[in-house]
Amino acid sequence: MHDRRLCSTLVLLLLLPACQPAPQEEAPEPAWRLVWADEFETEGLPDPAKWGYDVGGHGWGNQERQYYTERRPENARVEDGRLIIEARRDGWQGHEYTSARLVSRGKGDWTYGRFEARARLPSGRGTWPAIWMLPTEGPYGNGGWPDNGEIDIMEHVGFDPDVVHASVHTRAYHHSIGTQKTARIHVPTARTGFNVYAVEWTPEAIRAFVNDSLYFTFPNERLSNPEADYRHWPFDHPFHLVLNVAVGGSWGGMQGVDPDIWPQRMEIDYVRVYQRAD
Repeated sequence: MHDRRLCSTLVLLLLLPACQPAPQEEAPEPAWRLVWADEFETEGLPDPAKWGYDVGGHGWGNQERQYYTERRPENARVEDGRLIIEARRDGWQGHEYTSARLVSRGKGDWTYGRFEARARLPSGRGTWPAIWMLPTEGPYGNGGWPDNGEIDIMEHVGFDPDVVHASVHTRAYHHSIGTQKTARIHVPTARTGFNVYAVEWTPEAIRAFVNDSLYFTFPNERLSNPEADYRHWPFDHPFHLVLNVAVGGSWGGMQGVDPDIWPQRMEIDYVRVYQRAD
């Protein structure tokens, strides 16, 4: 004789899985579309349609020792499909060292996107290469730094080899007052091979990657804190790219400058800018 209660229980157990809601799939990440690039395919000076120069030797706010030159192939040139930014100990305009600081300002300016460069970094105490971004406009505060922000995609100082840094600077968070938001990652081939350094800048956050490995996130505090303003997140207006190799300076020269290592170069295989396709 069968127990009807047991049969009913078994039937319910068999039916339960079919009644459970299907698991929800995560929304896919937005697709990126390429909007600007330099693959460095033409030998000679950098493409003037894409790059200008910051010029001078006034220290650039960091007590840097180099003079940044303009259209001088010894300091900036394209060869063998790569951009070479070379710091030299050759004397120029009364400065012991020369280098170059390329900017896309007025030739490439963007609000939000994915910005990446594939690069090999220089070696030696006193080198300070950087791939970074500055505001093209100055709508906030005094119109300058740090009110309008800075995005550092990659920085490397020669006295701490193969350690790469990503940072942001704002009025509330910057290195001059010890509150900068930053992260570091060990990249064993930073000076011997090419690696892809990137940031993804959206209205929600700035995220930094090496070879697509995420190691730094700076969220938009204005989305979660009603007291936050441009001092915490000024990243809602156009920025441009900056590529340079500094010599010495307040950070790069903290352990001095080796006079016997020059010239030193940063080699860049490509620079690419993407924006959301949606």
